[in-house]
Amino acid sequence: MTTAVPTDADLDALARDLGARLQAARQMLVTAESCTGGWIAKCMTDIPGSSAWFDCGMVAYSYEAKQALLGVRPQTLEQFGAVSRETAVEMVSGALVHSGATLAVAVTGIAGPGGGSPDKPVGSVWIGWKRRGGYARAELFRFAGDREAVRRQTVAAALAGLLRQLEDAPA
Repeated sequence: MTTAVPTDADLDALARDLGARLQAARQMLVTAESCTGGWIAKCMTDIPGSSAWFDCGMVAYSYEAKQALLGVRPQTLEQFGAVSRETAVEMVSGALVHSGATLAVAVTGIAGPGGGSPDKPVGSVWIGWKRRGGYARAELFRFAGDREAVRRQTVAAALAGLLRQLEDAPA
């Protein structure tokens, strides 16, 4: 995989591929987004006919929104912070609970330019994926670049991970 920042055309191609695979597999997608601010949902709903496989998207930026919309526990946020494996797992699980979807993605990270720390520098992003009835999986990414670059790379990684989830699906 290249380190180049994905273009709009790259993101559109990923979203179109994912949409076709979701429709073929009769799956519905939900997104739970923090640092991307709804960009994943935008990419998906830019595609005509996306209502056949896109259920909903939730932008939960604040701690309060993560708790109210996605069921993230206050203790999780207090102990691990918003940018953590634990929060990503609770976000992706909550997205499935609060939707009619069968596949979910959640993103939480530090897009910058500020907000980073030595243990969680700018560009740190946790992405979680989960299928209804399955176990959540979360991965830490360290993206380089400015706020726009970090967010674009996050969207691309989230979409690519969803494609992998569909490939790994039981027949």
